[in-house]
Amino acid sequence: MTHLLVVDDEVSILELIKNSLGKDGYLITVCQNADDVDIKKLHFYDLILLDVMMPGTDGFEFCKQIRNMVDCPILFLTAKTLEEDILFGLGIGADDYITKPFRIQELRARVAAHLRREKREHHSTLSFEPDIRFDLSAKVLYVSEQPVPLTKSEYSICEYLAKNRGQVFTKEQIYEAVFGFDGIGDNSTISTHIKNIRAKLEHFKISPVSTVWGIGYKWE
Repeated sequence: MTHLLVVDDEVSILELIKNSLGKDGYLITVCQNADDVDIKKLHFYDLILLDVMMPGTDGFEFCKQIRNMVDCPILFLTAKTLEEDILFGLGIGADDYITKPFRIQELRARVAAHLRREKREHHSTLSFEPDIRFDLSAKVLYVSEQPVPLTKSEYSICEYLAKNRGQVFTKEQIYEAVFGFDGIGDNSTISTHIKNIRAKLEHFKISPVSTVWGIGYKWE
């Protein structure tokens, strides 16, 4: 059974999520603060929903603490909508964010989309000049045989654009293709991921992701 961890200091939010997602067949573990999470059991979870603003250890700090311990998607539940907050959250390893107050139908769709993505299998490699290689099985991007430290979401965006090299995609199209859910209202998620991708690739002195103003992005 798919096991989800939900961390939020609002009891009403925890009850809403547990009741709603429980109907989808998920096993739900809830905690009112990050300090109550049993670190030893993190590997049991298939997805983590994490509130940002909590007493004690906040969501950002907890995400930083556990990102290297878990390989599952981490989704922030947040009232923070400023771009710098979103940039920071995605930059420390979160895969997505859901803004409070949220519609439960959207939450269910987002969770299902991320879990579907986790089950996808990839094979073989995809290579481009100058010395860019995607290991589609391991989901790792290499430049000159050096691994680029991309998050899962950043890698998936790169792979999608690279597989469709030269084709321009809107932010909404990228979100739907990568996460499997229509990304209306989530333009900032893709924009922020692209910024992070560019910063990491610039370290290797390459910039294959270009902006087509007024439309979206493409892999050159």
